[in-house]
Amino acid sequence: ASVRIADRFMKALCRLYVTHDCSLVEINPLVVTSDGDIVALDAKVSFDSNALYRQKDIAAYRDLSEEEPTEVRAAESDLSYIKLDGNIACLVNGAGLAMSTMDIIKLHGASPANFLDVGGGADKEQVTEAFRILLSDSNVKAVLVNIFGGIARCSTIANAIVAASQEIGFEIPLVVRLEGTEVEEGRRILVESDVDIITATDLTDAATKVVAAISE
Repeated sequence: ASVRIADRFMKALCRLYVTHDCSLVEINPLVVTSDGDIVALDAKVSFDSNALYRQKDIAAYRDLSEEEPTEVRAAESDLSYIKLDGNIACLVNGAGLAMSTMDIIKLHGASPANFLDVGGGADKEQVTEAFRILLSDSNVKAVLVNIFGGIARCSTIANAIVAASQEIGFEIPLVVRLEGTEVEEGRRILVESDVDIITATDLTDAATKVVAAISE
């Protein structure tokens, strides 16, 4: 009897996982009662966020008041943002580069205020909104922009930085490191602008300068 019950239980578990686009279904503990029944005493279930558009009943349970407001705001602009408790804001394209940027800030004795990946196709509107989000954090004392132009051209990012400065203004140190596609044009745009920017040649140079900027 217990085997038949377990068979039905496991099949139901698999159906749950597949039909609801789960990324995790964990039953712990699972107990067998004295009469041979099987009972899930506790469970942990998580869902693939990329599939929530077809899981409307599940999505309806989302409570935005329980989430970090700036992270919700960033997601609405297709920005990958996670708020942290440091004082150097990071604006980077690419998740791996963003993590490396956070690591090197720590290596030089400071703490990142966030993880932020603006993505490969970032435009002026996204970059401006990214700056708004970063500067809304009262802990932020400086901003480090670290861009490796691939799909996103350095000239596009440079124009976006200038536009963002004109729209919202920067009252804290801004360190910018550009490399990659159209880097010379991007650097020229920044130099010829009236934006107060500390330029950096590589990631170590950028980290050193941004940490020094908050120490002055």
